[in-house]
Amino acid sequence: MLPGSIQISGETLSSAEIRDICESLRENSVRLLSLRGCQLSDRDFGRICRGVAESHSLAQLNLNLGIVSNINRVKQLAEALKTNRSVQSLFLYLCSLHGSPLTDAGLALLNPALSIHPSLVALDLGDCMLGDEGINLICGLLPPDGAKSGLKELTLSANPGVTAKGWGRLAIAVAHSSQVRVLNLDYNPLGDQVAGMLAVAVASSRTLEVLDLEGTGLTDQSAQTLLDMVENYPTALRTLILAENSISPELQQQISDLLSEDPSSQMVLVTSGLGENLLAETEM
Repeated sequence: MLPGSIQISGETLSSAEIRDICESLRENSVRLLSLRGCQLSDRDFGRICRGVAESHSLAQLNLNLGIVSNINRVKQLAEALKTNRSVQSLFLYLCSLHGSPLTDAGLALLNPALSIHPSLVALDLGDCMLGDEGINLICGLLPPDGAKSGLKELTLSANPGVTAKGWGRLAIAVAHSSQVRVLNLDYNPLGDQVAGMLAVAVASSRTLEVLDLEGTGLTDQSAQTLLDMVENYPTALRTLILAENSISPELQQQISDLLSEDPSSQMVLVTSGLGENLLAETEM
């Protein structure tokens, strides 16, 4: 039987339901496990983690909207990721913890497992209450010049605790990474200063195809900088999202027109389905 998916949102999960999920994980019949905003006991969360550790088929793990709700759960998840690292047939491409109160302290506990996982290429840490220390850890997952495998898709939406210094460090890491293709920074208070640093990163990157800056406090100043970058530098950029900013429609249209002049820019990645494109590629 081909691996399938388990997707549950907003439910209180019973111990019997958790048992069924864990059995499916151990039987290698689950490719996608997605629990969004569900209620489950600490004991049952531990059972889920043990099932994840034992699975040979799991490729996408979404524990979103408060599932990883305390430091103890972060530790259990970290141990699960460390364990499945040793299972050669396990390919966990995507890990999403969107909407979990992870904080920098939680990410510090999880980071060793993330950094040594042999197959993780997409990570969603949106709305995880991260700050500059968390960004420093994430930069370590973006090794320069292909020195080792690293992230290709990164989502850091809605982490307002990160300062301009933190975003600047991320921009440098992206500029020197040969692998990052999708970067989602929407709904962070970036402003024009950070946008300028990101423009330099885009111009320097050989691989960045999608940059989401929706609702990030940008003005026409940022748009002009991005326009100059697109117009004067050869980049891999295909999609630039600037909605919900104080940018004139004219400037947005000019940027869009320049991107559309490249035939390959017609291929738009679906950023809301983080990791799906990479999963499709591995199956080709």
